[in-house]
Amino acid sequence: MAASESPSLPETGLLLVGMGMGRLEGMTQEALDAATKADHRRYEAYTALWPETELARLESVVGSVQRVMRPEVEEPDELFALAKQSLVALLVVGDPLQATTHVDLQLRAQEMGVECRVFHGISITSVVTGAVGLSNYKFGRQTTLTYPYGDWIATSPLEVLASNWEQNLHTLALLDLDPTGLGTGDQRPMRPEDAVQSMRLMWKKLQGTVDEPLSEDYVRLAFRQMATKLYLQQNFDDIPVVLCADMGTPDQSIVTTTLGALGEEKGGRLNSLIFPAGTGEVEEKAVLRWKRGE
Repeated sequence: MAASESPSLPETGLLLVGMGMGRLEGMTQEALDAATKADHRRYEAYTALWPETELARLESVVGSVQRVMRPEVEEPDELFALAKQSLVALLVVGDPLQATTHVDLQLRAQEMGVECRVFHGISITSVVTGAVGLSNYKFGRQTTLTYPYGDWIATSPLEVLASNWEQNLHTLALLDLDPTGLGTGDQRPMRPEDAVQSMRLMWKKLQGTVDEPLSEDYVRLAFRQMATKLYLQQNFDDIPVVLCADMGTPDQSIVTTTLGALGEEKGGRLNSLIFPAGTGEVEEKAVLRWKRGE
C-alpha cells in the first residue's frame, strides 16, 4: 500500500472519527476519507461543538451528517443495529477516545460483535498546554467546571485544582456546555462569567468544611482535604488563570488574568481555563505574553 493511501475499511461497522478542534482543516485526511466513505454519519453533539458554518463545510465534503445526543451514544442499540448492516461514522470533536463515554462505546461494540475502527484527531488536551507555554510534564489531573443544577453544586473540580496546586502541578479545566446536565440539547457553552460563578459557589461551599477533621482512614482523602484547606487560604480574586478560547482555530485567543477579572472577558465559542501552579522562568515569560497590556 502506498504511503498516501488510506487503509481499506470494512463493509459494516462503527468508525469513531476525530474531528479535531473546530474547523475542517484540523481533521486528518484519513479521518475525512473515513467519514466520506461511511454510509451514515452521526455527529456527537453533546461533549463539544463545532461552529455551524464549519459543520456546513464538512457536510459539503463528506456528505450529510445527523446529530446525536447523549442518550443515543450511551444507549447505542440503534447505533449498533445500523452498524451491523452498514458502515457508520460517529464524528466526535477533538479525539474520539478522550471521553470515557466513547471508550465505553468502543468496548460495547466489541462485545456486540460490531467491528470498530478509530481515527484519532487533535484534542484540546494536547494543544492547549503548549500553546500557552506551560510544560506538559507539569500538569496534573484535568477537570471540568460544571453548571450548578438546582441546589446541587459539585465541589470536586475545585478539590482537583487544589490537590494539583499543592503538588505544584498546573490544572486544565474544561468548561461545561450543558446547563441541564441531561445531554439532550439546548446547549449553552459556559462563558467566562459562568465559570467565575461556578468557582465562587464551590469556594463558598467548601469554606464550610475547612474546620472538619482530616480523615484518619484514607490517606488520599486526608491529602485532598488538607490541600483544599490550604488553597482556600488564598484571596479568590487574586488567583491567576489563563483563559483559552476557540483553540486550534483562526479565532484562537489566550488571556492571562485573575479569577477576579475573568468575568470581564468575553471568551469565544468554546472556552477552557488553565490554573498555573509554580512556574519556571521560561514558563513565567510564556504566560505573561498573554496578559492584557503586556
